[in-house]
Amino acid sequence: MNRFTWHGGGLAAARAQFGDGPWLDLSTGINPCPWPHAGAVAAAVDWQPLPDESALRGLEQAAAAHFGCAAAQVCAVPGTEIGLRLIGDLIGGTGCHAVPGYRTHVEMLRASVAVADPESADGASLVLANPNNPDGRLLTPPMLRELLHRRGDHGWLLLDEAFADAHPQASLAGDIADARRLVIFRSFGKFFGLAGLRLGFVLGPRALLAALRARLGAWPLCAAALAVGQAAYRDGTWIADMRDALPKRAARLDAALRAMGYTVAGACPLFRLVRGVNGAGLFAHLAQQHILTRPFADQPDWLRLGLPGDAAGLARLVQALPSHG
Repeated sequence: MNRFTWHGGGLAAARAQFGDGPWLDLSTGINPCPWPHAGAVAAAVDWQPLPDESALRGLEQAAAAHFGCAAAQVCAVPGTEIGLRLIGDLIGGTGCHAVPGYRTHVEMLRASVAVADPESADGASLVLANPNNPDGRLLTPPMLRELLHRRGDHGWLLLDEAFADAHPQASLAGDIADARRLVIFRSFGKFFGLAGLRLGFVLGPRALLAALRARLGAWPLCAAALAVGQAAYRDGTWIADMRDALPKRAARLDAALRAMGYTVAGACPLFRLVRGVNGAGLFAHLAQQHILTRPFADQPDWLRLGLPGDAAGLARLVQALPSHG
């Protein structure tokens, strides 16, 4: 069970424990309907030369336009996970992390203190996600700006917006400035459904990004990540259509779960949190039917469900779930 409470994914471990077969992986918050042109773009990549620096700048410009900030304040990284850890090292010092939250946030700052109420962390650097993972809590920009103001002259607001592509109105990307102690982390793989590309971004003051680039060294991303990322961020039609479709699919999932007696939480359409259940028992029940979900060791009455990719996936989940209450 420890493997499955640590992080989403892990189909190999699930097959080893529960048997082979056609698995439905609902253990992550990765879009099950990925950007459809990645294969064609990657197939055209010339793998012989080193990745081109101008392509890296082009990717960062496309991403900045999508985020709503200046390209000079965007640094591409090989996955948000690496960005979180490197920025934590560069900023240093102690701080706080919001709970519940993403496991890596705990490890970013030295002797980080867990806080259930972020407003109680005056002055200290604060790490939190918006939308939050795993409970899907969504804070408004005014609330986030107040948290930034409370950092004072010494603390940083380290804001993980890995799931913010579905909520552009909630992002603080437009607030990034050299004089603000604000750093934002963005993920490509969640919304675009291409987590295996390992592409993320750090938004922040230019001096901090210069130090980050020095840590990353030359050629931080492969040629395919540069090409696929830039093309996807410039596909405005697909982005708009997906932002429209995801909440509708999530609403259908919500309705099905509530009809069976489950209590559902979360604003992010890429996953839902079910509360008030035997998380380990329900996880095992679904896994025996080759449906992988996400339980939590520190919250035994929770189970997180990713968004099924189609009506057949939703019907399979509903058929496998026992009624609750």
